[in-house]
Amino acid sequence: MAAPVIVEATVKQTATLIFMHGLGDTGHGWSSALAAVRPPFMKVICPTAPTQPVSLNAGFRMPSWFDLKTLDIGGPEDEPGIRAARDDIHGMINKEVSAGIPANRIVIGGFSQGGALALYSALTYEQPLAGVVALSCWLPLHKQFPDAKVSSDDVPIFQAHGDYDPVVPYKFGQLSASLLKSFMKNVTFKTYNGLSHSSSDEEMNDVKDIISKWVK
Repeated sequence: MAAPVIVEATVKQTATLIFMHGLGDTGHGWSSALAAVRPPFMKVICPTAPTQPVSLNAGFRMPSWFDLKTLDIGGPEDEPGIRAARDDIHGMINKEVSAGIPANRIVIGGFSQGGALALYSALTYEQPLAGVVALSCWLPLHKQFPDAKVSSDDVPIFQAHGDYDPVVPYKFGQLSASLLKSFMKNVTFKTYNGLSHSSSDEEMNDVKDIISKWVK
């Protein structure tokens, strides 16, 4: 895996944000937008996914956290790939914890496929994290939940989705949020009217507000 893009804290670091990009992007794609909304004491880590063939795109090789076979909610999923990517993210969290940042001061997040990985990684991490920012995404391997969950029920989740998303249908976001709400205590699902498969200034301002609530 390529070295992650790291935006150091501008004062003494007491918190970390680990954020995963969407399919075909790199860590550079989100680093400046996140640097603009994080608190000064927060380090931002934007890893780049390994380049691998993606079934959904006719086997074309691109940065991808795991193989995507279909974007049909009931379709087959790359379970070994999802678990391997999750282990990588857990390794990044553990590295921050070893460096002295407590898990409850670490936010993980992502966009699209990266948001899916963030949700799965947070729910299968034993220590409670500060929160999860899940943008334009879905919960992978959803049929395994809540049985697969090892996290605390209290980990806050902020899920955001545009209602004009042609890539990850808005309905998938809604279905994932209602499933999450059935076993997690603090799930917010916010709709952005007219937003396609992308982010917006309004959404990034909301991300800024929510992160500053989670890690003061």
